[in-house]
Amino acid sequence: MLLSILFFVLSIVPSVLIFIWLRNRQKDHILYRKKCTYSFVSGLISVLPIILLSAILYILIRVLNAVLLKDINVLVYQAIYKFIVLAFAEEITKFFAFRFVLKRNPYAYSWADIVAFMVIIGTGFGLIEDIPYAIGASPIIMLVRGFTMGHVGYGFIMGWFYGKRLHTGKKRYGAIAILLPWLIHGLYDFSLTPELLEVNDNLAIIGVSLALLDIVLPILMIRFFIRAKKQERYTLPLSTFEQAQHKEPTL
Repeated sequence: MLLSILFFVLSIVPSVLIFIWLRNRQKDHILYRKKCTYSFVSGLISVLPIILLSAILYILIRVLNAVLLKDINVLVYQAIYKFIVLAFAEEITKFFAFRFVLKRNPYAYSWADIVAFMVIIGTGFGLIEDIPYAIGASPIIMLVRGFTMGHVGYGFIMGWFYGKRLHTGKKRYGAIAILLPWLIHGLYDFSLTPELLEVNDNLAIIGVSLALLDIVLPILMIRFFIRAKKQERYTLPLSTFEQAQHKEPTL
């Protein structure tokens, strides 16, 4: 029991460190730090509406299956379940939590700020999600889940593209901010379906590849914040950056 608790604590260390690191990006910016804390709490409690939405979607799919899709293939049903009931419910709920955080006591956000808030929301949600999976799990599984931080990576994608949407004013980036994390998340969940592996054992490469992606994305996120310090388009408030782009050069 004590060993399991120890490994669970070790498994959440990477996520906690990411939160602390992002929150301390701007130590003198009180509003930013408050937003980071609020984002983390929003990620923690977003599991509640996700449970409700998932339950509603599950019931709708079951009804649809009973009424219209009586002979639906099991694999097709699993695809619908993984992509809609699980991945869609989680990503859309986190997105609305993200939008709510941005609108609550708003200030002049930079592109990097926006990415940080969404990553932190993903971090908070991932920590809560890991708790039920840790019950009865082996220490190795706990550590694997702790270091393959899917929700951190999906949060990075969502925050980056939403920041680009605000930076460029092009709505298509807002759509990508939702669709891309959803598709990756759904494909990862679906790749773990036993029925899929029964079709061909080689399809396991999909799950392995996406698990590696869950490791690579947080690394890219860290690289982004390190390099963003030297790039004004990421650090200046979005409105200020646009003004700077059109400012007359001085002699």
